[in-house]
Amino acid sequence: MTSPVHVTSEIGTLKTVLLKRPGKEVENLTPDIMGRLLFDDIPYLPEIQREHDFFAKTLQDNGVETIYLETLAAEALDAGNVKEEFLEKMLDESGLVSSTLHAALKEYLLSMETQDMVDKIMAGVRTNEIDYKSNALVDLSSSEDYPFFMDPMPNLYFTRDPAASMGDGLTINRMTFAARRRESLFMEYIMEYHPRFANKGVNVWRSRNHLDRMEGGDELILNDHVLAIGISQRTSARSIEELAQVLFAKHSGFDKILAIKIPNNRAMMHLDTVFTMIDYDKFTIHPGIQDNGGNVDTFILEPGKDNHINISHRTDLQNVLREVLKVPELILIPVGNGDAVVAPREQWNDGSNTLAIAPNTVVTYNRNYVSNEVLRSYGIKVIEVISAELSRGRGGPRCMSMPIVREDLKK
Repeated sequence: MTSPVHVTSEIGTLKTVLLKRPGKEVENLTPDIMGRLLFDDIPYLPEIQREHDFFAKTLQDNGVETIYLETLAAEALDAGNVKEEFLEKMLDESGLVSSTLHAALKEYLLSMETQDMVDKIMAGVRTNEIDYKSNALVDLSSSEDYPFFMDPMPNLYFTRDPAASMGDGLTINRMTFAARRRESLFMEYIMEYHPRFANKGVNVWRSRNHLDRMEGGDELILNDHVLAIGISQRTSARSIEELAQVLFAKHSGFDKILAIKIPNNRAMMHLDTVFTMIDYDKFTIHPGIQDNGGNVDTFILEPGKDNHINISHRTDLQNVLREVLKVPELILIPVGNGDAVVAPREQWNDGSNTLAIAPNTVVTYNRNYVSNEVLRSYGIKVIEVISAELSRGRGGPRCMSMPIVREDLKK
């Protein structure tokens, strides 16, 4: 059976991609809660939607099928007749303070058509939307004037993180922060119940029901045998080793994982914010991950005897990549041309978070004009998308896209 999920590289021609159009969840950000919800700024909804539509149209114009998380989620719930079951799980994971509030929200949300319910869950439920008075002590004693019963999910337009395709399957991830943890529940139900994916041979290599964190921005598919995964603020070393055990034992096709340790800070939260593959022998890179004299801690995981994993340590990342990709030379292209002022500025706006849609062809934010010109000087075809509001979420074109199908690279 041919799996409807098939991704064996970062650069194979992109055929199908999962997106999420920014919605009311973005408009429900306020200065008081944006930090809690992992935002540094508040996007303007009409403009961020216009920019996202431009991004989607750019992909479509280049032959990419765009499918949408919000639509697939509603279709999956209806196809599986699991609307109420899903809602129960979502309410259980939403930090509700009392059973009476749980019941009131369930009644309110189940009264909606499925698509409206999904959109409302994503947008968040404000305290003035339902007539609810609690007699629970936790409510009566609270002095917090918080505007939501269910928090909005403004990070959803970064579809790369809750789940990530690899080979003929995917990881459905346990997100690091509570603000994002519910997001992967949508993908769990899509894979289990949507007619496009259910019972079609999609391997779930790692479910969201783990204690250790992993996010898709740290997962890079270098080729059909080798993965690179960041040890980062959002992905733990233990989760990488657990995934390796599964991939090696289940003969996934992947027999080598490079676990790359990156700095733990806001500007470098995922591996793909500092390091992306754009051609057979070229990567973008932020100079900040090479501050230690050009060395980057890289741990190579390979299958050993009796399900044991062999782990070796290197610091010469450029040579390691050249060896595993079997190329005579490897070119690391610095964001902002490595300039001390330009590089951190364009890194803040995801200058190295490029989305390859074919070998040597990338989609980037137009605001990172220095990095884009550097890419062009290396012969890369750069397709720019507008980004004044999209970039406020601290994620670039790769973050905003989860490839579902890529063409295999020619050997």
